Amino acid sequence: MNLRLPAEWEIQDGVLMAWPHEGTDWAYMLDDVRPVFVEIIKNITRFERVILTAPNVSSASEYLIKYGINLDKVKICEVQNNDTWARDFGPVTVFFNNKPTLLDFGFNGWGLKFPANLDNIISKRLKQLGVLLPKLNTIGFILEGGSIESDGLGTILTTAECLLSPNRNPQLNRGEIEQALSSLVGAKRVLWLNNGFLAGDDTDSHIDTLARICPDNTIIYQACDNPLDEHFESLKLMESELKEFTAPDGTYYRLIPLPWPKARFDEQAHRLPATYANFLIINGAVLVPTYQDPENDQKALECFKPAFPGREIIGIDCLPLLEQHGSLHCITMQLPQGVIG
Repeated sequence: MNLRLPAEWEIQDGVLMAWPHEGTDWAYMLDDVRPVFVEIIKNITRFERVILTAPNVSSASEYLIKYGINLDKVKICEVQNNDTWARDFGPVTVFFNNKPTLLDFGFNGWGLKFPANLDNIISKRLKQLGVLLPKLNTIGFILEGGSIESDGLGTILTTAECLLSPNRNPQLNRGEIEQALSSLVGAKRVLWLNNGFLAGDDTDSHIDTLARICPDNTIIYQACDNPLDEHFESLKLMESELKEFTAPDGTYYRLIPLPWPKARFDEQAHRLPATYANFLIINGAVLVPTYQDPENDQKALECFKPAFPGREIIGIDCLPLLEQHGSLHCITMQLPQGVIG
């Protein structure tokens, strides 16, 4: 069976996003967060298209036009949503015999933490609207796009904390989940991280906040060099695990550590999950979250150059996104070639 989950760096038709509006958790800070979405959309549309869901198309259109977005590269679809985390409710594209098929996994608000009744049917709605071209298969398995990384060759990188969560697929053990990943996305092997977390993260340690597979047997990961930080021990243990992993050719991965961003807190003094690992790969570029931390932001951007030679490395201020405990990759889902018309 020729089934595989493509790597994020493969050719894309576009990126799915959901517009922040008064009915989302962003309601109290729309003036702060909408400019972040605009900047991301502006940079994506330099290279490819954006599919944007919004409950009010005209309102979203007016805002984007006002801030200089070319709507020729943006398709706004009237779709209701609970929130804006497209990475986790968006369709996961696999290739079966080299043709794209869309998987609509169950989304239950990261283990029943938040309402997801509208987000869970967004993929179906986009298919009904004719935006998504391939067949859409509804899957009776809870899985978020941010919880798995693929090299496009059958390797899946994930965390035990997330995929073994008792509020996702409690009826399945580790081996059964590996079998599900094999049959659903063509996993030939699963690399499990048993360590690594970010305070303030609601996802149970999504892999896209911690470590990411890059081309040429490379993994770029969030490191912590401050022994006094609460994350130090766990991220050091994660680093040790990464050093033991081997690529499909049997060699050890080339590992690129990312600098540790300055600690950020909300108004109640709760730690926010700042990470440079939550980047998005698009055609010709890599969009990297920054956090108004000049020294570490610049160091992080430099780390991506050896991992993605030939691609433009673009930093985008995502500090407002941390207020709802996510970042750049979390609000985007790539749509590979052949998915949209």
